[in-house]
Amino acid sequence: MSYVGSYIWSVRQAVGSELLLVPGAQVLLLDGAGRGLFQRRADSGVWEIPAGACEKGSDFAGTAVRELAEETGLRVDRADLVAFGSLSDPEIHTLTYPNGDVTHCFALCFLAETWSGELSPAPDEVAAAAFHPLTDPPGPLHPPTAVALEMLREFRATGRFQAR
Repeated sequence: MSYVGSYIWSVRQAVGSELLLVPGAQVLLLDGAGRGLFQRRADSGVWEIPAGACEKGSDFAGTAVRELAEETGLRVDRADLVAFGSLSDPEIHTLTYPNGDVTHCFALCFLAETWSGELSPAPDEVAAAAFHPLTDPPGPLHPPTAVALEMLREFRATGRFQAR
């Protein structure tokens, strides 16, 4: 779904650019070499992992599956998603978009290593997409994505779900 017509878009019609609290999901997709899929945002030019806001009637896993498919053309099954963290710290995950809209995001972060399809970035949202080593992501890197990568490292080291 494009931004126009989405739940967030409909709320924005009433409140303008005012701060919104937004639940959503992020997906760190790994290829066979352990590299992560990063995408460069069309609006700001920063690199991030696929992510997006929940829609009415959706849950975190469904949002992760939908956003990954919409933004990259790649498909992942819900059963193949591993939740490794939650990113909601307002110091890290309050975003101001180029149009002035402000959101405090509450994202469940998923890892997926099994997927299908051909990488075909959505041109209205994604300027470029590529797999990169997790230790050498492309830049400039979206600050919440840097935190998600740190959370994944800690999750892998400890086996404990991360919350920031």
